[in-house]
Amino acid sequence: MYAFRKPFAAAKFEGAYFLGSGVALKTAIVISQILGYALSKFVGIKVCSEAKPGQRAWLLVKLILCAETALIAFAIVPPNWKIIPIFLNGLPLGMVWGLVVSYLEGRRTSELLLAGLSCSYIVSSGVVKDFGRALMDGGVAQWLHALPVIGPLFTEMGKVSESWMPAVAGLCFLPLFLLSVWALNQIPHPTDADVAERVERKPMDRAERLAFVRHFTLGIVLLCGAYFFLTAYRDFRDNYQVELFDSLGYSYKQNKTIISQTETLVMFGVLGALALLNVIRENRLGLIAAFSVMSGGLILMGVSTLLLDAGLISGFWWMTLVGLGSYLAYVPYGSVLFDRLIASTRVVATAVFAIYVADAVGYTGSVGLQLFKDLAEGQMSRLSFFKGLTYFMSVFGAFCLISSCVYFLRKQRESQVQSPQHADRVAASA
Repeated sequence: MYAFRKPFAAAKFEGAYFLGSGVALKTAIVISQILGYALSKFVGIKVCSEAKPGQRAWLLVKLILCAETALIAFAIVPPNWKIIPIFLNGLPLGMVWGLVVSYLEGRRTSELLLAGLSCSYIVSSGVVKDFGRALMDGGVAQWLHALPVIGPLFTEMGKVSESWMPAVAGLCFLPLFLLSVWALNQIPHPTDADVAERVERKPMDRAERLAFVRHFTLGIVLLCGAYFFLTAYRDFRDNYQVELFDSLGYSYKQNKTIISQTETLVMFGVLGALALLNVIRENRLGLIAAFSVMSGGLILMGVSTLLLDAGLISGFWWMTLVGLGSYLAYVPYGSVLFDRLIASTRVVATAVFAIYVADAVGYTGSVGLQLFKDLAEGQMSRLSFFKGLTYFMSVFGAFCLISSCVYFLRKQRESQVQSPQHADRVAASA
């Protein structure tokens, strides 16, 4: 999926501004895709939480084909019109994650499965951007030039333009996507032991979704408050990695795989931390461990920035450490956090619904941050802005996560107290 979403971020569109305003064309394109992606999360609250198992595979294929069609339109239209097809590209892609998670949640091995899934997109984001740069610089395999559909899009120098690069990258990865969907659809349903330990997950109707939000209102507000800025932070780092590395003195011509290098190190760090959560069988301890990993990641972001400012680490290691910290906090939102929360409190819900509530809020924050940087802080470099945002996110995010952890632990204790009372009432009535 990331091959249809992220390669465009490898293009710089230097010197181009949207409609002659102070907003850079790349910023306008990034915001437009995020708007489509954010709207997709709101739509996904209903679509993904209600999707039945038999519908998932075909829905995944349809969503990706729509996204690729939009990328082809992105290549054809004039610069100022590119915001429309890139918006339409983001609109279907935001629902892919929820459909994939639906296959994996509610299992005793969910932490391990979801950790692997989450780490795949950490690496994917870097790899597809490096792949996109290679397409534009003529550094891809020569046999691609001979393909009937893709070949004519290469110049005599073996390069692809910034506009055509996202569509070409998507076409190159389409066969792998189709194979992956087929493989995903072969996964068996959760076993009886999975259901007993992690609660059965069923599609949620509107009444059940509202009941879930009412039951956990304060906790959801705290989690979404942290996620609002965390998603914006992660997206800013992700979309402007090329520019940030340039500002840190790492020229792409001399460091053509630097993004993949940092994201691979981040992936192993996150995978190791989240895989350890699978060792914890007791759901309350698992929930505490998940919050501990997330809060620790946010603290790591602030500490590593202090080390960079003090000259104690290089720019490469700073980008790696803030990436590791942000993903340690970010990844559990889309994977293990809500799965453990539901298993711990024994509420009737799906992790996908809770994930999409948080995502809808989070990507709204991402749009706001992009506009704030170019309009309110236009004179500040992206690197300086990113450093300040790191300090803010470290303090504010940690406060929200620790507070929400205390709240959910209290809710979990309440559910334990009420369950015996409910059982006593049932026995008495019998």
